[in-house]
Amino acid sequence: MNIKRRQTIKAGSSLALVAAAISAGVLPTSAFADWNKAAFEAKNMADVLKALGGASAEKSADIVITAPDIAENGAVVPVAVASKIAGTQSISILVEKNPSSLAAEFDILPGTEPNVGTRVKMGQSSNVHAVVKAGGKYYVATKEIKVTLGGCGG
Repeated sequence: MNIKRRQTIKAGSSLALVAAAISAGVLPTSAFADWNKAAFEAKNMADVLKALGGASAEKSADIVITAPDIAENGAVVPVAVASKIAGTQSISILVEKNPSSLAAEFDILPGTEPNVGTRVKMGQSSNVHAVVKAGGKYYVATKEIKVTLGGCGG
C-alpha cells in the first residue's frame, strides 16, 4: 500500500508543479491556446484558405519547399518550407489528397527566420502546397511527392 501512496503523491506533486508554472507564466500559454479547428478539418485548399482568413493565394517563386520527390514511407515524409517573402507572418503545409488537407500551421514572429520543417503523413502520391501569409496576402508554392508505401492505412 505504501507504493501506491508514493505514486499518488508523486503524480499529484507533478501536476501541482505544472499548474504553478503555468500560473506563474513560466510555461508558454500559447501552447494551450485555441487552434483553428475549421482549417484543420477543411477538405481542400480553397476551404483551408477561407478558414485561415484568405480568399485566394498567388503563386510565388520566393517560397522554397524541400521534400523528397519520392517518399518510401508515406507515414513520415519530411517537408521543409522557407519563405523569402518580406514580412512573412505564417507558413502552412497542405497535402492535397489527404482527408484533411492542412497538415501543419506555423506562426512566424517578427524578427524570426521564416524557415520551418516537419514530417507529414501522406496516404498517397499528392501535391504538397506551402501557403505563406505576408502583408495580409497569401502566396503558394507546390511540389508533387510520390509515395511508394501509404501512410494513412496503406
